[in-house]
Order: sequence, then structure tokens, then C-alpha cells
Amino acid sequence: MIRLGVPSKGRLMEQTFDWFAARGVRLSRAGSDREYAGRVEGADGVSLVLLSAGEIPRELAAGRIELGVTGTDLVREKLPGWASDLAEVAPMGFGHADLILAVPECWRDCEGLDDLASIARDFRAVHGFRLRIATKYHRLVRAWLAQHEVADYQLVDSQGATEGTVANQTAEAIADITSSGATLQANNLKILAGEPILRSQATLFANRAAMDGGMRKFLAQLGVAATDGI
Repeated sequence: MIRLGVPSKGRLMEQTFDWFAARGVRLSRAGSDREYAGRVEGADGVSLVLLSAGEIPRELAAGRIELGVTGTDLVREKLPGWASDLAEVAPMGFGHADLILAVPECWRDCEGLDDLASIARDFRAVHGFRLRIATKYHRLVRAWLAQHEVADYQLVDSQGATEGTVANQTAEAIADITSSGATLQANNLKILAGEPILRSQATLFANRAAMDGGMRKFLAQLGVAATDGI
């Protein structure tokens, strides 16, 4: 049995259902919106597991589901060395968002990472503590800043409205996922120039250890080639 993990609510769930339906596989809830059981029609040997998008990377890596739909940002943040356990089977063409670094609009002399590095050094000298960057993505942000030789900062954990931390004076900058940038603008923040930390979208992932004949048959039914070394 192939257990397929899908986000349990919202637009991401609806778009995932539509993606599979366009390929002849109908996914649906078994009951009301408050229930987390699901049905699969049009494919043999596949069961639907409804989970939060944030749970799916962990369940895939643990082998409790064999296939799962979640954001590339969540897999890369939550699973160090993820590629040894999981394979990206198919980008799904929705759920696009960029992980970006943003600073206050009033920082007119801060347009890129070099500017931020200089400001961070001065900030520590003036204030006696490192410039704070609020984020939910500690692993990705830390690796990206190290790659660009930005050192004088500290990451502040944010599990709520990250964009509000600068106004609330609990951080000086933020690193967060954005799709349109409208919320950042509403909070008087601007995105640093250059490539984002990560471009993310909803993606179908597979547990590498679960790749057998049944899995390959199902992926072929979806019109997805089992590549990426699986």
C-alpha cells in the first residue's frame, strides 16, 4: 500500500486534489472538513493521509508515508541531508513562494547583502548586541548568510506573524516566505536585492526506500518519470 500524504486544508489541499484529478486520480475527504480520513479513486493500492504541510517531511523521512506533497522550503528546512532519504518526484506548479530577507524601508543605504553585512557590523558596535533577524527558517537562513559571509547577526525564532517583529522591536530584519510581497509592504519592509534564499513550490516527494514496482506503476499512471536516482 502506498500512503500518500497531502496537506489537510486550505488552498494547498484544493490545488493538490486538482493536480491529481487532472491525472485521473480523485482524492477526497472521507467525511466533513473536520475529519482527516481520505479516499482515493482511480488508483489501486493507494491510501490518502491528510496531514499539515509541516508534518509531511518528517513522516516521509520516517517511512510512515511513501509519497507526500509539501513545499520544497519545508523539506530543506526540516530535514538536514534530505536528499539521501527523499527524492523530488515532480514540481506541481502551484504554491510558489520565495524565502527572502527583508529590512525596514527606511534603511535607504541597505539594498543588498553587502550593505547588510556593513550595517550589521556597525549595529553591534553601537548597540552592544548583534542585529536580530526573525525567522522560522533557521537552517536555510544560517547557511545562506554563511555562504555570503554575513556574520554579525543573531536569528530570533518567529512562529507567528514574522512581518510584525520589526514594528514590535523584537527584530531588526526578517527572513520569511512571501508570494506577492504585499504583507511586507504593508509592514514597511523591503526585500534585499538579488536572488532569494530559496524559490519554493508545492512538490511531490517520495521516500527513496519505498521505490518499488508498485510505486513506479503509480508514478507512471500520473505521467511522472521516476528520475532523480530512484
